[in-house]
Amino acid sequence: MFRTKFWMFSFLPRLVKLPRVLWRLMGGIAVACATIVIASPNFAAGADLSLPPGFSLSVFARAPQARSLALAKELGFLFVSTRADTVYAIPVKDDDGKHPTYPVLRGLKSPNGIAWKNGYLYVVEQHRVTRYWVPSLDALSDAEPEVLFTGLPDKEWHGNRYVAFGRDGAFYVGVGAACNLCSLHGLEGSILKFTPGKWDQPEIIATGVRNTVGMDTHPRTGQLFFTDNGADGMGDDSPPDELNALTKPVAHYGFPWFGGGEDRSPHFRLLPAPAGTIPPKVKFQAHVAPLGIDFYTGHMFPTEYLNDAFVAQHGSWNRSTPVGYQIVRVRFDAQGSVIGHEPFITGWLRQDGSVTGRPVDVEELPDGSLLISDGAAGLIYRVIYTKP
Repeated sequence: MFRTKFWMFSFLPRLVKLPRVLWRLMGGIAVACATIVIASPNFAAGADLSLPPGFSLSVFARAPQARSLALAKELGFLFVSTRADTVYAIPVKDDDGKHPTYPVLRGLKSPNGIAWKNGYLYVVEQHRVTRYWVPSLDALSDAEPEVLFTGLPDKEWHGNRYVAFGRDGAFYVGVGAACNLCSLHGLEGSILKFTPGKWDQPEIIATGVRNTVGMDTHPRTGQLFFTDNGADGMGDDSPPDELNALTKPVAHYGFPWFGGGEDRSPHFRLLPAPAGTIPPKVKFQAHVAPLGIDFYTGHMFPTEYLNDAFVAQHGSWNRSTPVGYQIVRVRFDAQGSVIGHEPFITGWLRQDGSVTGRPVDVEELPDGSLLISDGAAGLIYRVIYTKP
């Protein structure tokens, strides 16, 4: 268990301007109608976690129910989503190193999917796609959302959206199946492609996807990779969870005929599967729950990590013996093909089966260090490398 010390300051719970001058005057604490949570920079963290030689982990910031991460380099802030109603902002650089956490958007409907591009913060709620023009963080307090699309299935089951911009400039949104195993309807079980300027005309670019919960593009090839969680109720070791690649428009990835991988789902076993379904690039152990993925492009880590992917395995919830709760490195060759995968950070799952955290998403900072969100612990970790 992490031995940490935190200070929490509570003020009027509403959206607020955050002038930088207040941070300096008050030691990094902005006090205008916000709830602010600050982590002490001096505690020991990661004592139970195992990383490769030369790598170390510390707590970067605290963000309750932290989920998706989106870096706004121009602003110098990291945006952090939740599955509740709040989006946070955290300064990437801070004079005192405390990285305070500011709630900048509230009252939303499961704003899990966030992305930053060209001065806009994109926020995808359960039922709609929106964006906010953010020339400064102060401006966000008064910003009204530009509603781009309102036709997402408004259902809680697998209603948390995961998003990414592709190299082609399109905006990709995952829409999960509103069930464990069932027939798909409308936009369910798909990945949507939104072309800027045609926000009301999304294309279904992939179907047969049970619940994609993380997306990123390969730095060299530009190919979109996405995680997918397999079905429950098919046993401890079936079906595998997946890492997939978008290979062609309107590709079919097998659900619900397959619960994951090549494992036929019980309710659809006797029905012929669609021809030409796309198999996963990686079959993870069943129920590890792979979520966020980030391809590494920095220069802090050893060169052999360049263009490899880090995948957050959130961990099982109904397996007789827990699995997952780790960060996995997926290795790629020079042509962008998967050549293997291995644990990178372990230890959130203890030998006695108890759990100290559940990683959700991964994001790279400009200095090449890696951030990891932990929704269970409400923490953002930072991973650095120092040559042994």
